[in-house]
Amino acid sequence: MARSNSGTIVGGLTAAAIVVVGVLAYHASANAPINPNQAARPGATDSAHPKDKAKKEKSTAIPASSGTGRRVVYALGDKRVWLIGANEQAIRTYQIYPSSVSPAPGTYNVTSRSASVTGSDGIPIEHVVRFHTEGDIVFGFSAAVNGSTPDPDSTKRTGGIREKRADGAAMWSFATNGTEVVVIR
Repeated sequence: MARSNSGTIVGGLTAAAIVVVGVLAYHASANAPINPNQAARPGATDSAHPKDKAKKEKSTAIPASSGTGRRVVYALGDKRVWLIGANEQAIRTYQIYPSSVSPAPGTYNVTSRSASVTGSDGIPIEHVVRFHTEGDIVFGFSAAVNGSTPDPDSTKRTGGIREKRADGAAMWSFATNGTEVVVIR
């Protein structure tokens, strides 16, 4: 009987080892470069897609003609925000999720802030920073408490510009009442 138990143990250990090797092989293949020679070249991943890299660099560089001094810059076309310090350095830049209506390009100032309210979509939001009102539409940045970043509802005319929670917290800390907000195309 001892022989049968040791055979079962060895068989179990062999099966476990095969599973572990399979998992490790899967993870290694998932992280391997598509072209094995690419990894051997220094900087190969940086130049693999020059257009993608140029587009990313363009979208994160502070836009020209976006004012001077401490300000928030909102680029409608790039769907991106920059928090720019008085030294003309970007403190933070990030993608936003626009509302169904966009503010007209121009220079505005933060007019009010709310720590937490319910958004026009019925979702609790936090770190609301409002900067412009046009008719019955209020434009402002906010983050959903549940972290959602929905597509704009084209059936509703709203001006809520959604951010990820960490970005919303950064905007809240940076954009106090009176802070300049420059909206560009």
